[in-house]
Amino acid sequence: MIDTKKLEEIAKQVTDNLPTGVKKFAEEVEDKTKQVLQSQLNKLDMVSREEFDVQTRVLMRTREKLVDLEAKVAELEQKIVAGASSKIEQQD
Repeated sequence: MIDTKKLEEIAKQVTDNLPTGVKKFAEEVEDKTKQVLQSQLNKLDMVSREEFDVQTRVLMRTREKLVDLEAKVAELEQKIVAGASSKIEQQD
């Protein structure tokens, strides 16, 4: 989804360039222009800046959790290796 303000701005630019005597027609053109732009942009499967930013924050939090989990796994692996080494030494 694209920013609706940008769509409104484009539609307004189109209607502003129409003759002043056709204001009612201009409003209809503006509405139709918005509909057509929105429809065509939806086909492009775009996302809004807000949606993109939200997903970016989610991804960053997920990455932070992954780094934490990797550190914990590494720590546990070291404890397992250390525990196995001490058992071998005790058996000797």
